[in-house]
Amino acid sequence: MRSASADLTRPEPAGGTAGRAASIRGARVLEVSGLSVAYRTRRGDVKAVDDVSFELAGGEFLGIVGESGCGKSTLLFAIAQLLVPPAEIMAGSVAFKGTELTGRSERELAGIRWKEMSVVMQSAMNALNPVKTIGSQFADAMRAHGETSKTAIAGRSAEVLHMVGIDPVHLKSYPHQLSGGMRQRAMIAMALLFTPDLVIMDEPTSALDVVAQRSLMVQIKQLQQEIGFAAIFVTHDMSLVSHFSDRLLVMYAGQVAELGPTRHVFDLPRHPYTAGLMEAFPSIRGPKLPLTGIPGSPPDLVRMPLGCRFAPRCPQVQDRCREQSVDLVSVDEVQVRCLLASALTDRLGGNGVISGD
Repeated sequence: MRSASADLTRPEPAGGTAGRAASIRGARVLEVSGLSVAYRTRRGDVKAVDDVSFELAGGEFLGIVGESGCGKSTLLFAIAQLLVPPAEIMAGSVAFKGTELTGRSERELAGIRWKEMSVVMQSAMNALNPVKTIGSQFADAMRAHGETSKTAIAGRSAEVLHMVGIDPVHLKSYPHQLSGGMRQRAMIAMALLFTPDLVIMDEPTSALDVVAQRSLMVQIKQLQQEIGFAAIFVTHDMSLVSHFSDRLLVMYAGQVAELGPTRHVFDLPRHPYTAGLMEAFPSIRGPKLPLTGIPGSPPDLVRMPLGCRFAPRCPQVQDRCREQSVDLVSVDEVQVRCLLASALTDRLGGNGVISGD
């Protein structure tokens, strides 16, 4: 028997949700190629994203980390085609399930956003309308995509709220009546209304305490395994990405500094910036070590330094790093933007900075 909400999702293969998860898992969902984004200012173009490329498959969880201002959120908004002036895509492409998104009209994009690609913003309290109940906001989203049946809307709203561990009775609640964790889970539920193939999350745990953060992340991973969607997760929390992401993209000054399987990157970071981020993160296991952090600050994105952008802050810097342009190179299964990548071995080996469990 079909549920009242069945028409809200795209046709599923035999086996229902499990069958859909199996069909999408491993299939290419997103391909970002040479993407560059700049903010037009009187001082000049602020190149917030510079020649970024990566691919993402169904069921895969990509974590993106880096300091504030390194281009993480701009990259997400460019992928979802949500940039507004003075931001502008200067070069590159974003292909979603084989369809190029850059250059498409708002009307065309509206049919893709939320149904096939959804975005979870950083602060649920700011993203949710404070004068509308959770249920009415779910209903608005569904009506905007053509659903008119009150029965179907109510059924699907209750279903997705239950999926994230919230009693559907809270469909009648206003945002301020929910805890921070519940509001964030309600945003996740809204993002899953149409069973999307890609869920983009911009620091969804930043306003939560440690216990609520872990609870939310466990729930997201469970939902991902059940539904099969690909996920992009931006965060400052190295602990979260070490435990929950499959691959890790480290950004610095708008560029990819390091990209590879999360376990490979954490076990042996090959870029000094990645190593610095990890050394700034306290460990609860292993020997107690001083937190060294990263001295200095990121470069001016209008006037980039010659050579490696991390050179002024790098403890491994050599003269050639300041003079020679640096491209991404592949070392084992990891891509790294460092002239010394092949020489960076065992730098953090055995020091217990990051635990594997």
